[in-house]
Amino acid sequence: MKYLLIIITLVVFSSCQEKPKEWIYKKTIKIEGVNPIGIANTNGDLWLSDGDHNRLVQIDENGKILKTIDSLDRPMHIDATGETLYIPQYGNDKIESYDRKGKFQLQLKVSLDAPAGIGVREKEKAIADFYNNRILYTSDNENWISFGREGSDEGEFYYPTDVQITDSLIWVADAYNNRIQIFDKKGSFVKMIGEDQKMNAATGLFVSENEVFITDFEHNRVLVFDHQGLLKQELKEGIEKATDLLIKDDMLHIINYRNGELVFYDLQEKKE
Repeated sequence: MKYLLIIITLVVFSSCQEKPKEWIYKKTIKIEGVNPIGIANTNGDLWLSDGDHNRLVQIDENGKILKTIDSLDRPMHIDATGETLYIPQYGNDKIESYDRKGKFQLQLKVSLDAPAGIGVREKEKAIADFYNNRILYTSDNENWISFGREGSDEGEFYYPTDVQITDSLIWVADAYNNRIQIFDKKGSFVKMIGEDQKMNAATGLFVSENEVFITDFEHNRVLVFDHQGLLKQELKEGIEKATDLLIKDDMLHIINYRNGELVFYDLQEKKE
């Protein structure tokens, strides 16, 4: 009887363990007249920055344009918190926010040189200052720190393009050093990942609870790492000149710049 109970316990425990999962290609939809660079989610609404046409577009899950924000100057890797969009503009060196009340310029005491990306998390903000090869960060909208300079060593950048803030870390797409760099919120270098994957233009970044995604622009792929930097997957199906990505409704959304496409991947149980 004792051994029977042990066997039953082991069987129940094994059946309750979560099976490994992987991202599987689902579909691609065309977004007519849009060459997307960045993607953001405002309380369920999907927005794309259309830098070639100096606008943002809100789309539905079928790629239909529902709304536009015009009169921008080369908007890049956007982000959102709640219903507020944050729009870095490569062409005029400005960061603007947009909500139901209108557009407002983010006031900084330093000059930007082609801001390529912004990450927001409640009051926190981080800006990828492209030609200045640095990251600007604030936790309170008032006091900013700056870290980074041009180079290829730890803590140095060669044109950062995207940035994301998590609980204790700042993650940076160090585009032309072909890697992701991670910092604490004092700007101190923590680690880098992806440097051994021979990427060519690591442009767009997304960090989920368990994974890190990076678009490898010239190699037409997305690399998926765990938070320690171990490569888990290489996604290639449907991907051509991808620039950015995010997870919405448990679905990975990837944008293809050249062809104006939105690519969907679904997380499924890994086949034996």
